Amino acid sequence: MTLIRPALAEDLAAITDIYAHHVQFGTGTFETTPPSVEEIARRHAEVRARGLPWLVAERDTRVVGFAYCNWFKPRPAYRYSAEDSIYVAPDALGQGIGRALLAELGAAAERAGVRKLIAVIGDSANVGSIALHRSLGFRPAGTITACGWKFGRWLDIVLMDRALGWGDQTPPEREA
Repeated sequence: MTLIRPALAEDLAAITDIYAHHVQFGTGTFETTPPSVEEIARRHAEVRARGLPWLVAERDTRVVGFAYCNWFKPRPAYRYSAEDSIYVAPDALGQGIGRALLAELGAAAERAGVRKLIAVIGDSANVGSIALHRSLGFRPAGTITACGWKFGRWLDIVLMDRALGWGDQTPPEREA
């Protein structure tokens, strides 16, 4: 059984390891040097300070994936739009963990007041992430071609989005 829960300080080393694998071997992130556990801790603290969710998937007491969202852009008008990030341990891919994480992330983001969840998917060949987002109601919003250089080749990003709650049908509950 997989437990989806908020990430804790003691999860940050496992999160760092999972992410390092994707940085070193994948195109889902355009980072090229794996961040330290201290940097992951800084990022985690920033997300939590903004009242946004950072989740982990746990199986048999082992963290096998994580997901979080952060503001899409820093300017105030974007404060109801957040970008999602989801990473699963390589030996746990294809087991529904990403889907469980993204579903709960959407619900938690909505509770935090987010009205639009945006996926910025590294590599247009990342069919797994594109299919995952589509299966949970994200719609294509565009592709930016050849905007990243990694592993000796140009990579696209695929943009997808999904309205949360009332989306753009009503004004936000808070104007903060």
